[in-house]
Amino acid sequence: MNIALIAHDGKKKLMQNFCIAYRGILSKHELCATGTTGRLVEEVTNLNVHKFLAGHLGGDHQIGAQIEHNQIDLVIFLRDPVDVKVHEPDVNNVVRLCDMHNIPLATNLATAELLIKSLDRGDLEWREMYK
Repeated sequence: MNIALIAHDGKKKLMQNFCIAYRGILSKHELCATGTTGRLVEEVTNLNVHKFLAGHLGGDHQIGAQIEHNQIDLVIFLRDPVDVKVHEPDVNNVVRLCDMHNIPLATNLATAELLIKSLDRGDLEWREMYK
């Protein structure tokens, strides 16, 4: 499965910790991320992450294009609803695209953990039918 990782600045450390905790599951899948998030995840996990541009430089749009072309199976976008900065990725576009293309999306840690555990159990194998 192809998993996209995006995190607002205030949630990047949480994304790193999430990826450390679920490294075993994530290592079985293809990962991509916005530039800074991908670099930070790679640094702490040694996982191979395809890095797009940084979110504020268009990385969120690149991931959006991957969603539109059915190249992404799961999105984990840890967003900071309280302290959103102008230069950070726009969550609304990613959410809209995931809704349009029926892509499972987590925007907080609780949902991310549920989705990653479901992925490990094989509950998301239905995504293979879309390919």
